[in-house]
Amino acid sequence: MINQTGMINNKPDSALMQWLWRALVACFAAILIQRYFDVLDSYEIAITIFVALGLIALGQNWSGFRLHIIVTGLLSFWAISRYGDDLSLASTDFLLNFILASQSAIMWMSALFVMATFTYFGGLLFRSSFTEKVASVLTWSATTMGLVGLMVRWRESYLISADVGHIPVSNLYEVFILFSIITALLYLFYERRYQTRSLGGFVLLIVSAAVVFQLWYAFGKQAHEIQPLVPALQSYWMKIHVPANFVGYGAFSMAAMMGFAYLLKSWRQKTNQQGLLATALPDLAIIDDLMYKAIALGFAFFTVATVLGALWAAEAWGGYWSWDPKETWALIVWLNYAAWLHMRMTKGWNGEPMAWWAVIGLFVTLFAFLGVNMFLSGLHSYGEL
Repeated sequence: MINQTGMINNKPDSALMQWLWRALVACFAAILIQRYFDVLDSYEIAITIFVALGLIALGQNWSGFRLHIIVTGLLSFWAISRYGDDLSLASTDFLLNFILASQSAIMWMSALFVMATFTYFGGLLFRSSFTEKVASVLTWSATTMGLVGLMVRWRESYLISADVGHIPVSNLYEVFILFSIITALLYLFYERRYQTRSLGGFVLLIVSAAVVFQLWYAFGKQAHEIQPLVPALQSYWMKIHVPANFVGYGAFSMAAMMGFAYLLKSWRQKTNQQGLLATALPDLAIIDDLMYKAIALGFAFFTVATVLGALWAAEAWGGYWSWDPKETWALIVWLNYAAWLHMRMTKGWNGEPMAWWAVIGLFVTLFAFLGVNMFLSGLHSYGEL
């Protein structure tokens, strides 16, 4: 059933399935803590528990996410078990070499995301629900392979050396992979929530662009090679600050592509051109609501990430704020979307002005994310290209 905002009221899963999911995640978290208790500090144990609670919440009534996590976990453990303690098996073991080693899995992710982008647009062009379903399957497969790649890369870093080992969110190569996965998962969540796949190609465009950059960065700069962490990143704060940041970046990027789709459909309707974009895309009200929810979600996570970053800065550099270029542009991004939400919620702004604002906001966010690393220097200079 569709409510007044165009959102689908999905039938909840059975209570048994929900309890089974809770028990599975809780058991996995308990086994993880018990197995690695000697090397985990109190902060890492707290993070593990928090992540488990987050997975339980996400998987409660989202069967696709449950399957994604289960398959990701099984493939990751399979790859890690095949390694044992011998990193050289990445080039001699068939499954590792071609499928499950981190670099192989990430290459599969890259190919699947590009394929999904073309397939989504093919489904839109030919108005084929089957083609759009195939695109969704490809997107799920890409997020699974990408997350497997990151999990296995995490283990590979420890196989190099305990001093080198770290969570794989420490450089542009790794965070572009994380960005692609998070943005795709956010889209898949809203795809299910609104029961429309016609916006998939637009969102996957930004993911494919991230994939192209990540591939260039890997082959052009050899960034796929695992390197020791610089001292500034050797902190538990990185495990929570970076993922929270990229939920924000992913949501803002998705909102911008929704804004782009809104403007295209609005233009077609204004010019009385009842073509593909005017008829195949969802109603403007639905796209507008999607854009609003994406920005609200992104703003919440970006706010948390900014606070966490300030706490990290206080511990690492002795002060919560230093007007470093990265910090300054993070504040600009925060103020931009705070103003967007303020005008939406208090003044009732919607439609084309907000869609344009969301699209322009993407370029502001892109500069804060990437441009600062390219053109400015400061305390965050370890992220330079």
